[in-house]
Parts: sequence; C-alpha cells; structure tokens
Amino acid sequence: MKPDRRSFLKNVTAASALLATESIAKPFHIIKDLKKISPNDKIRFATIGMGIQGHSDTKAALRSSQDVEFVAAADLYDGRLTRVKELYGKDIFTTRDYRQILERKDIDAVLVVTPDHWHDHITKAALQAGKNVYCEKPMVHHINEGLSVIDAWKKSGKTMQVGSQRISSASFKEAKHLFQAGEIGEINYVESNNDRFNAIGAWNYSIPTDASPSTVDWDTYLGDAPKRAFDAKRFFRWRNYQDYGTGVGGDLFVHLITGVHFVTNSLGPERVMSSGELSYWKDGRDVPDVLVSILDYPKTDIHANFQMVLRVNFANAGAIANNTRIIGTEGQIEFTENNLVLTKKKLPKAPGMGGYDSFNTFSEAQQKEFKRQYDAQYPEETRKAEPVKEVRFEAPKEDDAHANHFRDFFENVKKGSVGTVEDPVFGFRAAAPVLACNESYFSKKIVHWDPVAMKMKKK
Repeated sequence: MKPDRRSFLKNVTAASALLATESIAKPFHIIKDLKKISPNDKIRFATIGMGIQGHSDTKAALRSSQDVEFVAAADLYDGRLTRVKELYGKDIFTTRDYRQILERKDIDAVLVVTPDHWHDHITKAALQAGKNVYCEKPMVHHINEGLSVIDAWKKSGKTMQVGSQRISSASFKEAKHLFQAGEIGEINYVESNNDRFNAIGAWNYSIPTDASPSTVDWDTYLGDAPKRAFDAKRFFRWRNYQDYGTGVGGDLFVHLITGVHFVTNSLGPERVMSSGELSYWKDGRDVPDVLVSILDYPKTDIHANFQMVLRVNFANAGAIANNTRIIGTEGQIEFTENNLVLTKKKLPKAPGMGGYDSFNTFSEAQQKEFKRQYDAQYPEETRKAEPVKEVRFEAPKEDDAHANHFRDFFENVKKGSVGTVEDPVFGFRAAAPVLACNESYFSKKIVHWDPVAMKMKKK
C-alpha cells in the first residue's frame, strides 16, 4: 500500500463512534434481522472468488454442516468457472459477474474470497442485498474502509463472519482458557512468526497457459486499482502487489494478531513500528519478503500492557517453527493450530544472594550484617521456587478449525444472530494493526492507532 494512496480516517459519525467503542465481547444487537431461516431449510450459499482459498473455503463450508448447499460461484477467470462444474456438478450456477449472485433471492449467504482490494466493495453490496456474509481476512484493503463495512453490517442486521479460521481450533480455545484462568500471571510480551521456504509459499502460484484478456475479465478485476495493461502475474499472483493485496501483513500477520486478540480479549495496539526488506523474491513484486513489526498494547481492564513482535521470512532456509508465544510473569503459553504447551514457573519471593552478585564485593563485616538482615526478612520457605509445571495439549485428530469456523457462521445464520466468533468489529480490530504495519514499513514512521475508536491518531 503506497503511502500516497493512503489517507487517514475521516471523523466518524456519532453512530459509528458508538459502535466502535463496543467491546468485541459484546456483539452488536441493536438491529435484528426479522427473517430467520427455518430449522428445516438448507442454507444456500455462493462463493465469490474461486481461487485457492475460494476452493478451500467452499470445501470447509460443506464439511461444516449437512444443512448447507453450494449453489453458485463467481470468478473472473473462465477456467475456474469450468473447474467449479467439474468438481461440484454441472448444475452449479457460474458467472463472471458477482452481482448476478447478489440478485438471486434463493441465495442466503455469500463467501467473499476475492483479492483484498475487492473485499469491502463486495461485502457492502452483499449486505445491502440482504445476504449473510463470510469475508476472508483481512476484512479490508485500506484502513479507511473498515468503519464503512461495520456500518453496512450494522444497518443490514445480517450475520457476518471474518475468515481467520485458526481461532476456531481446539488449541486456540485451550490457550484462551489457560490465559483467562491466569496460568501465566500478567502478560508482558508476545512473539509470533510465520516463515516459509518455497516458491508457492512465497505466492508464486501457477499461471494457466490460456490466461489472456479473453479468458480473464481484466478490467473488472482492476476495480479501484490503477489502470494498466493485462498482466497474468498480477491476476494470479495478486498478493505480490500493493494494488490488490496487503503483503505478508494481510496474509499472515492478520492470523497471528487475530489469534492473540482471541486469547487475550485485547482490542488492539496503540503504536506500531515495522522494518523489513525485499530480500530474496525480487521478481517484480513491490511488497517485502522479510518483515518484523513491533506492536505496543496498552493496559486495559482485562490485561496488562504488553509488547508483541511479529516476523515473517519468506526465504528461511533454517529451522521453521511457526508458533505463537504469550509470555507472562509466571510462565508462557506456546501454541500452534494443533498443539499447545503451557510452562508455568514463578520466582521465589526471596531475591537470592551470592554467586554473580555484588554481595561478594562487600567487606567481611558488611557481608555478615547483610546476611543477618536477609535471614530475618526471608525465611527458608521463601527462597525456593515452585517446581516448574508443564501442561501439553494436542488437538483431537478430528478437530477441523476451518469447518468449525464455518459451523459458527452457519449456526448464527440459521438463528438470525449477529454474534459470530469473528464479527466485523473483531475483524477490523485485527485487520487495522496489520495495515498499520504496512503503513509503518512504507512510510518509515511509527503509526499511532486508537484501538477503542478504531481510527488513526496523529502525533
């Protein structure tokens, strides 16, 4: 995201400000959708964007419930529409124009799985058309788009879920339980990373041999991005370019931040700093392949202030252990989507003496007096730490975070509820910090953010 294409948020309306200050633990309930789907009906859904994640989301949605039916798909590449019919049946309705899907009254929900620069446009149009929406992360392409999506959701009364599926895993739920139980004391530091070492992992996806202006609706794809001649790389490898994607922040940091917010109930950071470079994948992309960001989280009523450090390296030829560590004053929780290790240890009350300590530099008389006072202040039982406690958790083999996330979405659709696990307020509070990470990287400045009002602050 180029700095000259960025703009600070305009003043929000009073209604938007009211919504912005709602806790993520209290979903918005002022407007209710009067139409609930009958328990005997199937939820008919369509997928808009049948790329890699579009297929993955469609399959996960179908795994999540027997009460859903995949009926339509939209994509701007003809080959993908052909593939939809090959995989899901010739009766699936396919179109290049997503608006044809929104016009259909028999479709209850849409999955928005497009490049990032189309997320807000299609999401708002779908909500206005009365559809329930599942939008892939990050919820928006630019920070100044977030509140308008939240407003559209508020006005629609429809169910909306943002798709960062890991938080619906058994491991993340266990991490949340342990953190809320105070098992690691007061939080003070988080580190999380997501490294890769392969071309496809670095977004150099395969390009079909028939890619051309006749098989791809290039003009529609560009949308509000700068106009340019057809370029198959920019269509099929869109994550490599700021015009359509959000780089490693929007692809990977958003998962890491979403997970930490889910576990800690945090609303977000107040200061963001980034540093990185384009180190290895110098193939015409204009986003970094190495990025480190530091996010400062303020103290709230539910957690202490803490620092979070995020890292991505797309050319990591060393050991790769993609995990998150939440560290506190009495231990740490280290977890991935599939497993978790809690290590709990507390310092003894007594500070100790001797060893590599200034005590040994005191005069003999002062050492005796110091020891006499130390023994009086710290009885023997205060000098030993509790034994280190380690708890390991393995997610059940049948645990399916992706399907779980969709199950939560569809169950809320059926109830006519807006209370999903990752609603638009939660989704924007996860997206905005990663967009701020990009802003800091490209502008080479510290970004200040208001996590309650969900808007940029000028310093």
